[in-house]
Amino acid sequence: MTTLLVLLQDVVQAVVDLAPLAKLGAAFGAGIAAIAAAYGIGKIGSSAMESAARQPEIAGKVQTSMIISAAFVEGVAFFALVVCLLIAL
Repeated sequence: MTTLLVLLQDVVQAVVDLAPLAKLGAAFGAGIAAIAAAYGIGKIGSSAMESAARQPEIAGKVQTSMIISAAFVEGVAFFALVVCLLIAL
């Protein structure tokens, strides 16, 4: 019984010692999520502009698809940022 208690105390101490690293990892994760979302939305926008320039008659449909896709990317990025903030707390 005492060895189990000592083992649990060691686990709790290890978690307490790694708390600053978890916050650092959460900060890096939030930064990566923001950069990836910006890249994704930029790529969606550039592809939409290219396709609208090649076929101007479908520009409205392309714009609608672009806005929906950008909203999905932004939603995933927001979810990732919330998870990172929850880890940091």
